[in-house]
Formats: sequence, C-alpha cells, structure tokens
Amino acid sequence: MDTVIGLYGETVEVPCNNGAPKPKDLFITKWKYDNGDLLTQLKDQDASVIATDKYKDRVSMAENSSLLIAKASLKDEKTFTCMVVAGADISEYPVKLLIHILLLFLGIIISSKVNVDEVTGLTTTSSTLQYTAEKGDTDALFTCGALNALSSPVSFTVTYPTERVSLHVISKGPLMEGDNVTLKCKADGNPLPTSFNFHIQRKVVKVENSDSYTVTDVTRDSTGEYKCSIIDNAKMEDSKNITINYLDMSLSPSGKVMKSAGESLALNLQTDASGELRVSWTKDNGKLDKMPKFDKLTYSDSGKYEVVVTMGALIKKASFELVVEGIPVIRRLAKQRGEDGQHKVLTCEAEGSPKPTVAWSVNGTSADESPYVNGKISHKLTIVPTVNLTVVCTVSNELGQDTRAINVSTLFEEVRMDKQGSSDDSDTTKLVVGVIVGLLLATVVVGLAYWLYMKKSKQGSWKTGEKEDGSTEESKKLEEKIEEKKKLAK
Repeated sequence: MDTVIGLYGETVEVPCNNGAPKPKDLFITKWKYDNGDLLTQLKDQDASVIATDKYKDRVSMAENSSLLIAKASLKDEKTFTCMVVAGADISEYPVKLLIHILLLFLGIIISSKVNVDEVTGLTTTSSTLQYTAEKGDTDALFTCGALNALSSPVSFTVTYPTERVSLHVISKGPLMEGDNVTLKCKADGNPLPTSFNFHIQRKVVKVENSDSYTVTDVTRDSTGEYKCSIIDNAKMEDSKNITINYLDMSLSPSGKVMKSAGESLALNLQTDASGELRVSWTKDNGKLDKMPKFDKLTYSDSGKYEVVVTMGALIKKASFELVVEGIPVIRRLAKQRGEDGQHKVLTCEAEGSPKPTVAWSVNGTSADESPYVNGKISHKLTIVPTVNLTVVCTVSNELGQDTRAINVSTLFEEVRMDKQGSSDDSDTTKLVVGVIVGLLLATVVVGLAYWLYMKKSKQGSWKTGEKEDGSTEESKKLEEKIEEKKKLAK
C-alpha cells in the first residue's frame, strides 16, 4: 500500500495508481474510503461529488485523477482507494494518508538535549515538544524524526471542558397520553460527561453513568419545558418544549334511547383536545352531512347514530340507538276494482312502532304486505263480495290500536248502478232541453200578447184623446217581465 504525507491545513493530493497515465479504454474513475464514496468521473466528463459527510465540500479530482482534499486535518489520516474501470477490468489502488503538522506554525516550545558518551564518543539527542492542544487534536498522531528517519507515531489524549449541551427527545411520532418519553442529553467535552441533571416539571432528577432519562405514562399535564445540564456546571444546559396530545369526547344520550313520535330529543356533544378536531356523523353506517337535530321525532328518525372525532392519530367514537315508538294510526283505507273486473282490492296504509299487525274483518285472497320501512306499512287484501259489506281494517301493536271501516258493494250492484247512472243522465238531459224550449215558447206568447195590447191601447187613446203616458208605463213593466223570463230561460 502506498503512503502519502500531507500538511495540516493544506490541500493534500492523493495520486491514483502512483500517478500513472490514464488507460486508453478508461470508462470510470471513483474515489472512496471506509465510510462511503467520495466522487466519480466518467470518461470525458467532469467529476461529480457524491459524498454527503464532512468531505462533501472538501474533495475534488485533479486532471490526472488524483484526489484533492482541502483543509487537511489530523482526522483525515485514513486509507483512500482509487477504483479504475477500463474495458472489462476493474482495478483498485489504496493509498494511506498521513497528516503532518509543521511545528513552525504552532508557536510551540521545543527543548533539545545532547548527551555525549565518554567512552565511545557517540552522542544521544533528545527533543521535547510542548504545545496547547485543541479539540481538533483529539486522537491525533505525533511523530518525531532525525534527518529523513521517522519514529513510530504516538497519540496523546487531549482533554477539554464541555462547551455545549443539547437535549434530544426520543419519540417515534407525536406524543400521546400514555406514551413513554425518553430524554437524551449530549455534551461535547472530552472526556464525555457521564452524569446529568434532568429538570422534569420543576423537579431535578440526577442520572449517573447514563445520558438518558425516561418519563413513563405521560399525561396532558406533562406538557411543558424540559431541561438537562451537566452536574458540575448548571449553566451548561439545554431545554425543549414538549407537548402531550390528548382528545376527550362525551356524547349524551348514549345506549338505547326510547322516545315517542312527536317528542323532541336534545343531543349534547362535548370535546376537549390539544389540537384541531374533525367530527363526522353516521346513521346506520350511512354518512350524515351534519350533527342530527330532533325537534319533532318521526319513525324515520329511528336508527343507530355514531359520531367519530379525530385529531391526528387520535380517534374517539360514541354512539346511541334511537327507537321512536307510537300507537299505530291508519293513514289511508281505500278500495278499487281489480284489473279483470272480477274482484276488489282493499288497501290499508298505517304507521306506528313497534311494527303494527294488520287485521281485516273479512277473509280474502292474495294478501300482500309491503316492507316495514320508517314506521310505515301497507297491507292489500283481494276479495270478491257477493253482498254489500262494511269492511273493517284494524292495526295494532303493544302500545294500542286504530280501526277504520269502508263500505264495499257487490260487483253486480256496481254494474246496475253504472247502468242506472247512465239512464238517469239521459233523462236529466231531456228535462233540461224541455224546460228551455218551454221558456222560449212562453217568451214568444208574451211578446205576441204585448203587441196586441199595444195596438189596442193606441186605438183607444186616439179615440178618446187620452195620453199615452200610462200605456208607456205599463209597457215598461211588461218589458221587465219579459226580460226576467228570458233570464230564467237561459
């Protein structure tokens, strides 16, 4: 394995295949290290950085495929591998990188001492390095050398106090009532602190040999500010605000609710939550547009009602079963002749709850009962009456009953009545025509009499010399009578 030495703080060049020329059939060049890929370059294209860690903004590729690392630090001392794909061959060239620090730049103190052996005359030289360590020097390797020879690397432990504390809340999602909440406190000192103080709702909990503390079975009252600090410095702390989500819901009434038709029912839904709610209602698993309102109950209001209240992942449900009862009432009792004209169909329509039972006072055939829906039921009975009947329909349930009667004539009677009705209509027409003709004839007779009267009156006046005033008055009265009779004729 090749070894390359770079200078601290400078840009380090790590050659690929000892800087050998690129193969003619080169396809791709990739640089990588133990923790992942750094960058790749396809033939005749620019290199693409694929690193996502600390090297993301520090690596690039030279024209000869060498890896360039900017701002080299002691933590860059690791093995980098150049992978070359040419034709059908894949070759890898690992290179070990060492970072040296030029002591000239550090402002450090170097003490040297030379000892001469009195017998052999040989000299022994020793050198002592003193400098102030920084955080970046943690796990650094130091070497010393004479001329071109280097000693084996030696590492030193750099200690420094905590400068920053951070509190982390470990949770898989939004915190709910009943959850356990784990708090983790991290510090950047070296050595790392092993004991912390956790501030839990105005109480201080000291945790030794661990950086975590778990609060179990949290409630809404657990919402608030949480802190952690290092034990030897209370001012070195961090805090987080934690919210415990909750959802309360109550519905009145509940269970099975018995009411009478026409009554009212008040619903009371109360909610209390830590966030925005979504409320939905269903009746018999069918979605409702809004919360039901019962000012005057009907049988169709019966059913199972359910309300679902959600807030994020929290869901609460409540339900009640409404049963609307009432004494059965007959809404319609009707009859009609069958399509073949040989029978009659009686229909009795009623509503009530529980389901009413329908009974007839006569026997019949082809009894047909409709489905019982929303408290309504319809019952049909087919009969062939041989005599005139009064048929009674009775509907009843456990709360009471209702009865209604209807007159039903025989089919023969209806046919006779139909014919008689036709004859009576003809006679009536003839009578009306006769009256009109009689009135017209009476009008003609009256008019003729009036004419004769007027003629005679004029002759009498001429002979006696009387005035026609009286005659004129009488003629007016006669004309009024004629008009009255005309009106009657019309």
